[in-house]
Amino acid sequence: MTVPTQPPATPDLLYSQDEEDLRSAVRALLADRADAPTVIAATEADTPYDLRLWEALATGIGAAGLLVPEKLGGQGASHREAAVVLEELGRSVAPAPYLTSSVVATETLLALGGEDGPAAELLRELASGARTAVLAVPFATPPAGADTALTSLDGTVRGVADAAAADVLLVPTAEGLYAVEVTDPGVAVQPLVPLDLTRPLAAVTLTGAAGTLLADADASATAVRRGLLAGAGLLASEQLGIAEWCLTETVRYTRERHQFNRPVGSFQSLKHRMAQLWLEVVSARAAARNAADALATGSPDAPLAVAVAQAYCSRVAVHAAEECVQLHGGIGMTWEHPAHLYLKRAKADSVAYGSAGSHREAVAELAELPAP
Repeated sequence: MTVPTQPPATPDLLYSQDEEDLRSAVRALLADRADAPTVIAATEADTPYDLRLWEALATGIGAAGLLVPEKLGGQGASHREAAVVLEELGRSVAPAPYLTSSVVATETLLALGGEDGPAAELLRELASGARTAVLAVPFATPPAGADTALTSLDGTVRGVADAAAADVLLVPTAEGLYAVEVTDPGVAVQPLVPLDLTRPLAAVTLTGAAGTLLADADASATAVRRGLLAGAGLLASEQLGIAEWCLTETVRYTRERHQFNRPVGSFQSLKHRMAQLWLEVVSARAAARNAADALATGSPDAPLAVAVAQAYCSRVAVHAAEECVQLHGGIGMTWEHPAHLYLKRAKADSVAYGSAGSHREAVAELAELPAP
């Protein structure tokens, strides 16, 4: 007799009222403190982030602790709520270390478990917004390729996102996972010139740095993979926010701009292009929400959902940003218009936590299909 298997739970792709309330709060904050002129000016400033904006987002709204349980000082929410925050950050391309600190570093520490010890203490500090941390691996590292970049606390890791503004580095080595203070005399953080000026990259050089061992090699590898998986999955929500802004702004502009005494958006060829883009954005929303829901529920299909979301959303964000620049005509090419910020963020995101090609390969492997 065959015992019937339990059918898989249906993913919930809709937004709850709490998520919509969170969206409204984040959007209002970003509209007030991270509008287009402010973000453009920030890319030319010496400081990578507006500390007042980060304090308001992390502490005022409590976004920094969304993934952290209440017993560790967090909000006890889930990846779904964090995804909403990232949608809004993508929509405004606001410079903020949310993805790297409040998602990737936080998820890595959560994977270590425990309510006591240095990892739990650091989680409390991250949840409060008092400090930020980054995982010291190249920003392009995919979840499946989370090998240690260093054998010990000596050497250089290039392309670490948000390292220039972090307080703590989580350094995976062959010995295990270390927490290293950026102010340690054995740590040198050299800013690099990134394509995306709203998310700084840096080369981190360690020379006999003193660090606190958080986990051994096996636990470290598992934790880093979990952190990168969450980062890749929720990055899809940021890419969704980018694509939604680009589509909305392009439709608005083509309605207002006239040529031959009619709105250019009424031309049939442009209608078709924007209709196609709308279909892509709607599909991207489904993929991103599915990844966030799979992570939130701890679904065994989370790696597949994340790989699908990244394989699709990366392309949609880049396409939407390219269309935004082109359909804005000459103004879309100017430094004063924010379209270039979205194109650069979309391009940089398309290789973050693994390229679309690497995620397509992961889909083929996880779904047991022949590789394309």
